[in-house]
Amino acid sequence: MPGMLASRTAVLVCQGRAAADGLVAAGRFADPTALPLLRADEREVVQQVRDGVPPPGWRQRVDFETVRASAELMAPRTIAIDDAVRAHPCPQLVILGAGLDGRAWRMPELAEVTVFEADRPASQRDKRDRAAALPGTPPRFVPVDFGRDPLAGTLAAHGHHADLATTWIWEGVVPYLTRAEVTATVAAVAACSAPGSRLVVNFQSPATSARLGRIAARLLTASTGRPSVWADEPWRSTWTPAAMAALLTRHGFTVTAGENLLDTARRLALPVRHARSLRHGQIMVADRA
Repeated sequence: MPGMLASRTAVLVCQGRAAADGLVAAGRFADPTALPLLRADEREVVQQVRDGVPPPGWRQRVDFETVRASAELMAPRTIAIDDAVRAHPCPQLVILGAGLDGRAWRMPELAEVTVFEADRPASQRDKRDRAAALPGTPPRFVPVDFGRDPLAGTLAAHGHHADLATTWIWEGVVPYLTRAEVTATVAAVAACSAPGSRLVVNFQSPATSARLGRIAARLLTASTGRPSVWADEPWRSTWTPAAMAALLTRHGFTVTAGENLLDTARRLALPVRHARSLRHGQIMVADRA
């Protein structure tokens, strides 16, 4: 993704949360920050998905199906991560590659927690503008390019204390980094993680079907005459659960939980339309002894 542009996939993820808010997994999933973080033109398709009425026209129908698929993914992914955060409170929370994440505003459990959001400067400028009207205490914005900037030093400069336990959320980022960048980020996180810290990481496991699915999605978008949301944000790495667990273990973490999103969705009795896509999305929880 060009460094001067805000993330477009972050908007799609936010649209998915907004479409699912209060409708998918009612009583377990809600994100009242998602819709306010979207601009007016980005909300139109969200309302169509919430109404359950596919629009006429090929371009509008592609947008509808894309956001509906995002909603199916975001409900189990968000629930799994939120549950892991609630189950292991720490005085600090760092969201790596935060995008349009609304946890700092929407989770009452974080009221007394210092929340940091690390992301590209362009995405953070866009986020600040969108979040200006959200009530509550905003996070501390930490501008970081994961492929270039020293994470530990940049966090410390913004008030993060490496001697205090930290919960780390690494959601929807790993696939867009190379294996070397993922390894370097885990090492940096470990260096900043005092005993009692927890890392919650979301990643994609290797699958030919997932790769072909993304190609198909890009072709569908191209058929509407617009560039794909993933054109500038391609996947660069996938990880088996065993490989990710080995990486975390090498850096001093103990894996305490792991599940693919299909199993999460079924455990929560959520509707499943894209089983293969959900199956290859993984959530892993690892703690620092």
